[in-house]
Amino acid sequence: MSTSPKPKPRVFYGWYIVATCFFIGFFSVGARNAFGIFVIPMSEEFEWSRTTISLAAGLGFLVNGLTQPFLGHIFDKFGARRVVLTGLVVIGLATMTLSFTFHILFLIFMFSFVLSTSLSSASVTNTMALVSGWFVRRRATAVGIASAGTQVGGMFLVPFAMYLLQATGWRMTWAVLGLLTLTVATPMAFLFIRNHPAIMGLRPDGDLESKDGDLDNRGERRQGIYEVDQWKQSFQTAPIWQLTGAYVVCGITTGLISTHFVPLAIDRGVSPSLAATIFGLMTGLNALGGIVASMLSDHFRRKNILAMVYLIRGVAFMLLVLIPGTAGLWAFALVAGVSWLASVPITASLTADIYGTRSLGTISGVTFLFHQVGSFSMILLGGVFYDITGGYNLSFAVAGMFLFPAALLSFSIKEGKYSVRFGGTAAAPAPAPAGTGD
Repeated sequence: MSTSPKPKPRVFYGWYIVATCFFIGFFSVGARNAFGIFVIPMSEEFEWSRTTISLAAGLGFLVNGLTQPFLGHIFDKFGARRVVLTGLVVIGLATMTLSFTFHILFLIFMFSFVLSTSLSSASVTNTMALVSGWFVRRRATAVGIASAGTQVGGMFLVPFAMYLLQATGWRMTWAVLGLLTLTVATPMAFLFIRNHPAIMGLRPDGDLESKDGDLDNRGERRQGIYEVDQWKQSFQTAPIWQLTGAYVVCGITTGLISTHFVPLAIDRGVSPSLAATIFGLMTGLNALGGIVASMLSDHFRRKNILAMVYLIRGVAFMLLVLIPGTAGLWAFALVAGVSWLASVPITASLTADIYGTRSLGTISGVTFLFHQVGSFSMILLGGVFYDITGGYNLSFAVAGMFLFPAALLSFSIKEGKYSVRFGGTAAAPAPAPAGTGD
């Protein structure tokens, strides 16, 4: 295996990695984000309460979080190519199998366990770790573009799925969503994913030679004071707990939106098609907001942009609760749309800046576990509160209140002290990353 630099290509291969990860998120997570459109038709057909179907959705988020650290560790050990490809195949098959749902236990098994575990393999957490290894100077921008696929997927797949559901039924809709993952995302991953630039004789960012004392073929030009080789070491430091605490709140709010926003909109009197359209607009704005926020965080302190994202999202939740009817839905979509996704790539980039990339898959997996615990709790509470009060205002008010402490927690991170962007010492040579044979 040669690791000597090659002549600089016209397009750095890392951007092909970014594009591939974008479409992986588009079809895999985009389909999962469509769960909200199935809540009402499946509940009506099987006479489930809102709490019952919320339990299935919430367990899916929880299982996704519980399995993410283990799949992140496998990612660190064997590389992205094998892990992501396997996950995509299972995601496609499991999503198609949901069309055979006949009992709540079947839905829980197939959606909450099989599909959600496979999502941990091809998760945005792992694809962000993959992209982080291909970029340093433009890390947040690249990660932001790659992760935007999850939201662009929601923008197109949710309205498309709602149209298909109304035209054919929910069973055919599940089958088509799974087939799209198998026939589009999986072949792209097979053709383009490479674990790290070193296996192609390239350097991060497409540099022709090392700069700034870069001796580490994992891409770290400088080594931060908290850079780790083992993921457990990161949890002995303050920044990871500040990032994780805010990430729990991120999970609380995004899980609630994904599962309960479309039913909330329908309860406010809009048609299912318009509800899906508003949701699609919100996710489309998410993609734009995530990319812009990521680009800003490459030029300013990431923790300040992250705090601003949580603050804006908090305002969006308050608008939804305080403004009645359709106007509140549009206000929420417009304001939340620029902040929903944006916290994810900035959190991933800041984590990489502080702790390096050698155990990033595992570290990100553990923090994502906390994120999904938040999602599970609020998705389930959303269903419980609905059955008790007959509406969603209480759920969205409670979730929104947490966003303001999350903004303060993010702002308090001492990025200038811990991040490799603002200091550090020359990194020592590192062994070649695992899984570089693919």
